[in-house]
Amino acid sequence: MQKNTLKSGIELSELGLGCMSLGTDFKHAETIIDTAVEHGITYFDTADIYDKGINEEIVGKALKKYQQRDDIIIGTKVGNHLKDNGDTFWDPSKKYIKTNVKSSLKRLGLDQLDLYMLHGGTIDDPLDETISAFDELKQEGLIKAYGISSIRPNVIRYYLEHSQIETIMSQFNLIDNRPERLLQEIKDKDVKVLARGPLFKGLLTDSANSTIDQKFKEGVLDYSHQELEETMKLLQQNIHADLSSVAFNYLKSFDTLGSVIVGVSSVDQLNENVKHFDEVINQDVIKKARKTVKNLEYKQHL
Repeated sequence: MQKNTLKSGIELSELGLGCMSLGTDFKHAETIIDTAVEHGITYFDTADIYDKGINEEIVGKALKKYQQRDDIIIGTKVGNHLKDNGDTFWDPSKKYIKTNVKSSLKRLGLDQLDLYMLHGGTIDDPLDETISAFDELKQEGLIKAYGISSIRPNVIRYYLEHSQIETIMSQFNLIDNRPERLLQEIKDKDVKVLARGPLFKGLLTDSANSTIDQKFKEGVLDYSHQELEETMKLLQQNIHADLSSVAFNYLKSFDTLGSVIVGVSSVDQLNENVKHFDEVINQDVIKKARKTVKNLEYKQHL
């Protein structure tokens, strides 16, 4: 599988496994993770709050058998402070970040974390304090690289200008193409994009029609329910190719891509994603698909 290299030298498989939906049954999750490795997936994305930390424990335990390999990369996230009663509050403080990384390392069974990301963020955060926390963790050898998970342009731009981030995770797909507007700025800083939601909750699959009715009854972004139905119908009529494969190839066409993160809850779902990801679609088809959908712009957090 294609690998994309971060500034620190970390190589991410171009298809990564989002581990949030693995569940809490270890054997079930382990089978999915083992299948991912068999497919050449080497980047695994988790977060400290997924299943209240259990997800990190499962990911760490399942990947332990591959510890002799130097290509398995784990990324996790911080910022949503989990209280004892299960509630969370946003906490981008240096104290919390530097304390929490040790908890994540323990759950993952690691001495050093490959990629540590801020799990959100606003322009009102103590930005320089947060950045210094990640910088210090790098200097201390507890993490190799850091990044942010954000859909806020003002936050993304601040980190691009004032930090050494190596990744930006954002929802990015053929329908929600807003990140396109930031790609040149991201490229100029030699940062890579982690694209989550590549199939947009099943909208960019052969189940598009039922997905619209089930998940997008009120429309989404700049699309009304009717506009979304019309757009998906046009896509299906115009491209004469598998919609999921087109969606993956759209993301793979950008040289700022680090990894496309797919979240799955079964081996069958993973196999289906890999099949569509590996299918090569002509660039003319990709361009035609892109012209069929709207050019979306960020309207908040500017």
